[in-house]
Amino acid sequence: MPTLWLISDARNDALLERAIARLPRGSGLVFRHYHLPPEQRRQRFVQLAKQIRNRGGVIVLAGDTAMARRWRADGCYGAPVSGAGHGLIRLLTVHDMRELARANAMRGSAQTLISPVFATRTHPGGAHLGVPRFAALARLSRLPVIALGGMTRARAQQNGAVIDGWAAIDGLSR
Repeated sequence: MPTLWLISDARNDALLERAIARLPRGSGLVFRHYHLPPEQRRQRFVQLAKQIRNRGGVIVLAGDTAMARRWRADGCYGAPVSGAGHGLIRLLTVHDMRELARANAMRGSAQTLISPVFATRTHPGGAHLGVPRFAALARLSRLPVIALGGMTRARAQQNGAVIDGWAAIDGLSR
């Protein structure tokens, strides 16, 4: 399982090929691209899947397990919900204790993406966990913890004692 995840977004779409090329081999890409119409979204997924896999990485799709299988993604990304994910990587978004409890009940190849640790451009002015609340959730996770939200390499290193990896949009795209 990757410990470094690049997350796609409308604002980093034009930079993704270059960002993927700079990622360490074996990194992951979370493909969201909610801004595209369905057919264009699928085409963009195919393009980026080829590039990340050529670098020994994986691509997970924001969506359910059925969609991830249809698109031949390596996994799916979203809120922790029950359902068969056999053979797929599951990246479970966690923002609070309720979602963490659901994630802890999941089985299989899964990681929790606990967020947002810091303020983000994705949700300007929105609430964020802060380091103490993030660390408390991370310590209670039964799954590997990926820090998300305003993350950079330096911030990931500061939180290294409680995380297994980190993910970013801007922090890995610039």
